[in-house]
Amino acid sequence: MKKILITGAAGFLGSHLSDRFVKEGYKVIGMDNFITGDMKNISHLKNNPNFEFINHDVTEYIKIEGDLDYILHFASPASPIDYLKIPIQTLKVGSLGTHNLLGLAKAKKARMLIASTSEVYGDPLVHPQTEDYYGNVNTIGPRGVYDEAKRFQESITMAYHRFHGLETRIVRIFNTYGPRMRLNDGRVIPAFMGQALRGEDLTVFGDGSQTRSFCYVDDQVEGIYRLLLSDYVEPVNIGNPHEISIKDFAEEIIKLTGTNQKIIYKDLPVNDPMQRQPDITLAKKLLGWEPKVDRAEGMKITYNYFKNLTEDELYKSEHKDFTSYINK
Repeated sequence: MKKILITGAAGFLGSHLSDRFVKEGYKVIGMDNFITGDMKNISHLKNNPNFEFINHDVTEYIKIEGDLDYILHFASPASPIDYLKIPIQTLKVGSLGTHNLLGLAKAKKARMLIASTSEVYGDPLVHPQTEDYYGNVNTIGPRGVYDEAKRFQESITMAYHRFHGLETRIVRIFNTYGPRMRLNDGRVIPAFMGQALRGEDLTVFGDGSQTRSFCYVDDQVEGIYRLLLSDYVEPVNIGNPHEISIKDFAEEIIKLTGTNQKIIYKDLPVNDPMQRQPDITLAKKLLGWEPKVDRAEGMKITYNYFKNLTEDELYKSEHKDFTSYINK
């Protein structure tokens, strides 16, 4: 039985990846310190003999007993609310955390995949974004703590590959959605869903012409799974290339939820990307991968998940913090 360590296992993507690798017959070790993760995301795995959980901060020394075949590094704050509240921790998990895990992978002779992001492209001047685009990032802006953590993460990973011969993989994740997203995490889908379910008007920043491309979580996990088992070491975009403006998406949410809220407009946040669309030519060619779940289907599933949240979760005061960053 292959053994895999998944950091950030109690988070949105980490928990879905834990499910997938347990299903595929792996022994999964989940690791999280709950700075943004939630135990409820993995509670269903508690009694599974092929899942073990370790409460640990990856920026501290990591010790795993026995052999280890793979490492997925998904520990990181990933939303504007999080990385604006905890900027130092965000930088540390991308630098110290990645360094610790690369050292562990070297010691165990394990293959390591890191979760990078479309944020390495910044506010792109190339559209759609291809893997050979170097990006347009403000290193000292408010979003720089996340963007630069991910860019450094890619650099040190490639350094370990080139200098130590470590088997590494890099996935550049574009906007992903689905069940287990945190309603208060500041990203566009949970922000719009929360506002609609609370009977509030939907907040769009700027004129709403900025675009995003949303990938359903099952498709994202499939792409990551295939990349891990591939022979390709350089970054690969995994996301849905179907682009939509934020204004049009807000109108879709109002229609989906059957609410009669208005759309209200506020000033655009600093360095908010105006376009976000992956070029997935490489993923199609290398992995035979492309998204299968269309947005209408995925959004219905996601809406049903949010509808079943408790009132405490829905009206938590934290939901309204950092609203100027909801359109990530």
